[in-house]
Amino acid sequence: MTARPAHGVGRRRAVAALASLPLAAAAAPAALARSSKTAPASTLYIAGDSTAAQKYTDAAPETGWGMALPFFLHDRVRVANHAMNGRSSKSFVDEGRLAVILEAIRPGDRLLIQFAHNDEKTADPTRYTEPWSTYQDYLKQYVDGARSRGARPVFATAVERRKFAADGTALPTHGDYPAAMRALAEAEGVPLLDVQALSLALWQKLGVEATKAYFNWTATEQDNTHFNPPGAIAVARLVAAELLHRGVLAPRDVRRLDDAIPDSWITWPEGP
Repeated sequence: MTARPAHGVGRRRAVAALASLPLAAAAAPAALARSSKTAPASTLYIAGDSTAAQKYTDAAPETGWGMALPFFLHDRVRVANHAMNGRSSKSFVDEGRLAVILEAIRPGDRLLIQFAHNDEKTADPTRYTEPWSTYQDYLKQYVDGARSRGARPVFATAVERRKFAADGTALPTHGDYPAAMRALAEAEGVPLLDVQALSLALWQKLGVEATKAYFNWTATEQDNTHFNPPGAIAVARLVAAELLHRGVLAPRDVRRLDDAIPDSWITWPEGP
């Protein structure tokens, strides 16, 4: 479907961390008999790209914000991070990755959807989508799929890259994609986490030099798209705070929103 550009939203603050959990097998009868105090009440699925994805030892210190999100959620909310490097809203569907989530998702679960970085790749027809047509069409598949299974879809605009003008102004890099997602969220009644606006405000607050400590800058690489542990922690904190602010999660579901999270809590497992 197509929608007209809608106003942006705005919101909140900054900083977050952890290693996200893999998709679990269906609960056995014995597991179902366990106390509700130990069993997760629901699962938050993440469908997204490399900025959110699980990273492994060969990629350290690169860190997806989805790895940090569980540190801000109580155990009653489990995170199943299906975000994958290099995927767009289109390629994630075309490769069957949305279908895998929809096979597992249950009533009461949430599906958090963040795409744009790779949808922008005009030279790659396997990933490119146009903001006001095919991008929205693919996003609607996530919405319809989640709702058909009794789960709640949630949009998150794409986290911003580190880019500054000569005068130190933090610059947006995602073109019309955030506006297209905002418009679709309004049209479909989907909760929206405006991570693009929030992260842009955070990078502006930190400034040109300080933001380097949040991205994957190493002795051999200057990566202004992907995060290191402090950056992933910061973005995950924004996401968790917005999940609360937008009513997607209740106060009992979140924790540590104002606490310092040590970088050492981030770990990189061996490859799958």
